Amino acid sequence: MYYLIGESLRHSCSPEIHRLIGRYGYELKEVAPSKLGDFLSSRAFEGLNVTIPYKTAVIPYLDGLDETARRIGSVNTVENRGGKLIGHNTDYAGFLWMAHRAGVSFSGRKVLILGSGGTSLTVQTVARDAGAREIVVLSRRGESSYETLSRHYDSEVIVNATPVGMYPSNGESLVDLSRFPRLKGVLDVIYNPLRTRLVDSAERRRIPASGGLAMLVAQAAVSASIFTGTPVSEETIEGIFGGLLRDRQSIVLVGMPGSGKTTIAELLAERTGRRLLDTDAIVWEMAGKPPAEIIREEGEVSFRRLESEAVALAGREPGVIIATGGGAVLDGGNRYPLVQNGKVYFLLRELERLSREDRPLSVGADLRRMYRARLGQYLSFSDLTIENNGTPLDCAEAILEDFYAHPDIKRTKP
Repeated sequence: MYYLIGESLRHSCSPEIHRLIGRYGYELKEVAPSKLGDFLSSRAFEGLNVTIPYKTAVIPYLDGLDETARRIGSVNTVENRGGKLIGHNTDYAGFLWMAHRAGVSFSGRKVLILGSGGTSLTVQTVARDAGAREIVVLSRRGESSYETLSRHYDSEVIVNATPVGMYPSNGESLVDLSRFPRLKGVLDVIYNPLRTRLVDSAERRRIPASGGLAMLVAQAAVSASIFTGTPVSEETIEGIFGGLLRDRQSIVLVGMPGSGKTTIAELLAERTGRRLLDTDAIVWEMAGKPPAEIIREEGEVSFRRLESEAVALAGREPGVIIATGGGAVLDGGNRYPLVQNGKVYFLLRELERLSREDRPLSVGADLRRMYRARLGQYLSFSDLTIENNGTPLDCAEAILEDFYAHPDIKRTKP
């Protein structure tokens, strides 16, 4: 049996990746720090992947290291070779594949690495081997800390090698990219959410960037080749990455009130088998009464506050269908929660076709004026505009055709 060991593994998708790569048993095994030595000494496994916080802690228990692991001083793969435990570092190949795929080069550039743990050691070695001009490692304390960040605003590549921004702390970021005028690339080892705020900020500035799912898949493939003795092709790696990305990415609908978001979302959920999350329904559950009643009794401001909470809850979930309220885009803070795991579709419907039923903010409103006021936000939130002037099924099919034809979370802004 093969395992991934770590202290907390609730949200790991490593078993899924290894099932797609090879025919061998692979399970998650949470190990307390006090039990790490006993587990490794037992040799009751054929091989291991190692994650936070044990990438350096396992080394004293091993019988040897391969050249890459020795140079880096960090291990994420352990091979049980006839009772001898040999440490490998496949994160090196995984991180390099992620950088190449994103089009991020280190050659001749100043590289700023956030974090000094085991993953950081790998990133430092890759950047050094790839010809980085200068490498700066930021940590909580010491000469290069976040208090001295302003000295490094000339950095050209930034890599987050910390857990900051990872579920459940979605939306956090250690740096403000607007301070880095020479930035040419951003890489984040986090893969949950798919797009951290750091990566999203880079993509909105049209800076090459990538989240950590690509690295996770590529390093798993190299680990599998060590476990089985059979190399995994790049075509297989790309295929598994694309499939996982598509499966974990949500479909999010935004658009005017009455544009058909709920109806289309129900069709999408039915045809994909995905769970449907309607932010209005979440608000209803939170408040114990429907949105229309909240607006009538407490006002729109109270409703919008609850709506933002609902958007934040729904946006954290991977691989779901999300239908938003027509005014969810009015709060710019709702954008990141929706895009962190989602591909966002703007449903465009002719104003004359918009339903006003059970929509207190639409009754008696000038919909043309409302549409003009909100259009910029709909476009800013969304990846693609889909017309919904035919049948609901036609619209749902158009969304699915796009979503499954392009399993990639890179965004092209208007």
